[in-house]
Amino acid sequence: MNTRILIILSLLVGIGAVLHAVVPPMLFGVKPDMLLSMMFLGILLFPKAKYVLILSIATGIISALTTSAPGGQIANIIDKPITAFVFFALFLLVKNKVKITLSAPVLAAFGTMVSGSIFLSVALFIVGLMEGGFLALFVGIVLPATALNTIIMIVIYPIVQGIMKRSKPITVA
Repeated sequence: MNTRILIILSLLVGIGAVLHAVVPPMLFGVKPDMLLSMMFLGILLFPKAKYVLILSIATGIISALTTSAPGGQIANIIDKPITAFVFFALFLLVKNKVKITLSAPVLAAFGTMVSGSIFLSVALFIVGLMEGGFLALFVGIVLPATALNTIIMIVIYPIVQGIMKRSKPITVA
């Protein structure tokens, strides 16, 4: 594993952790997950399964530590690796077909909805409120988080891509 790549990924997780910690809870202590956008950015920059695995585990643990949602600790640890590999697979499917600056926000939106669905399903199952809470929380939390993560990806991805092009090339091994 390339140490430089691991450092960049850890910086993205750190930035995401700060974003995740400072975002206020919206409904029932559930926050929009801003750590996801940094995880997606790391996957887009370094699309290798070993980096996706490390990034998703680190993101899940950090997200679990900073969540205030009931049942959110276990839900985050389950949700992040699944979401990361779904995002990774979709990225591999479209990377040669669609320009990345167009597909990155769409993939981030879809990935956020997948993550939110998994998170809410697991958390509501743990808490025991599966009857009617999912739809309200999906509309109240996941959809705004989807919009926010999409905007973040539209703004940040081209900037980071430009920085990466100007810096010393990193070979993904």
